[in-house]
Amino acid sequence: MKILQRYFAVTIIKAVAFVLAAFLALQAFMDITGELPSVGKNGYAIQHAFLYVLIQLPAHVYEVMPLAALIGTIYTMAQFASTSEFTIMRASSMTTGMAGWMLFKVGIWLVAFTFIFGELIAPRTAPIAEKIKLSARGAAVSAEFRSGVWTKDIIHAGGLSGPVTGSRFFNVREVRPDGQLRDVKLYEFDTYFRLRSLIMAKTGAFQGNSTWRLYDVSENLFSNSALLKPGSEANVANNFAQETSAVATRHADSLDVVSEITPKILSVSSSDPERMSAAELAVYTRHLQENKQETERFKIAFWKKLVDPLAIFVMMAMALPFAYLHTRSGGVSLKIFVGIMIGVSFMLVNTLFSHLGLLSTWPAFITAIAPSTLYLLLALGALWWVERH
Repeated sequence: MKILQRYFAVTIIKAVAFVLAAFLALQAFMDITGELPSVGKNGYAIQHAFLYVLIQLPAHVYEVMPLAALIGTIYTMAQFASTSEFTIMRASSMTTGMAGWMLFKVGIWLVAFTFIFGELIAPRTAPIAEKIKLSARGAAVSAEFRSGVWTKDIIHAGGLSGPVTGSRFFNVREVRPDGQLRDVKLYEFDTYFRLRSLIMAKTGAFQGNSTWRLYDVSENLFSNSALLKPGSEANVANNFAQETSAVATRHADSLDVVSEITPKILSVSSSDPERMSAAELAVYTRHLQENKQETERFKIAFWKKLVDPLAIFVMMAMALPFAYLHTRSGGVSLKIFVGIMIGVSFMLVNTLFSHLGLLSTWPAFITAIAPSTLYLLLALGALWWVERH
């Protein structure tokens, strides 16, 4: 049985590696085609485009591996069926359960390989690729809004562990590839959401220990003594009026600001959740929860990061019934085509459930695992059917 297991593993892994290489080559071709319109503009040369696409490839491994596992396993199972090898294996007392167990053990290696690329390699190479692209263009990190990147944190007395004294909205017009901030604005509010200060700085840099150092700072302080002191409940609704005489302005060459916002949070706040690692999603989701912001989109992306590699097991289970279909049921090419259609349909259903879960506020875990569960049931049903026919 060990020899048979090794034969399964080597044959399947070779086929999956070949299909994966083909998909990555196709993806690289489409990416370089998409970059060509930008070549020659603002110092962005063809070598920058090729380097950008090359460094982005590890992220695509995570995306296409389930489909590559499906097609590679279908090809192997179809080959076994066409040469009657699988029939001989069954005649030698190999049951469907034993075949499924051997595929499962091969799938463990593929899942581990996918997790390494998705959680260790791609999160490190993707920022490098963006820095190369932005540095070549002399541009800043793109933001979701025209006004730049927005995020929010809580203000604590005496650092990060003291009592909450208010909240702060962090706005950065540009985040440079080297991590430097340009055109920074901090809107600080008290616990009644009354504006207490507006800090504007031309540049900023992270100093570590949750500290940002802002340079060329202009600070407007709103300290109207007519306003109720924090903690007083009387006439709160009538105490939002502020007079211009209560505004004081001061300037400074530099100012240190203690904030929960880190360069990592600032970078992921303008990133696509689908491109973030599970660790980044967990940190950012916790930050959003602490600041009472919407987290559903990031929760779904987090669970999909954990569940999607496990879809490799489901795809390999979908491939097993093809071993029971003899040559008269269709050639290898036809079976591979069917496998491609199954893989594409899985990707479409997976994307559909993500949008439906977000719109219908389904639990994030259910939204992420539902497509894999559905296709696993289809695989088990197909196995039951081919065994009886």
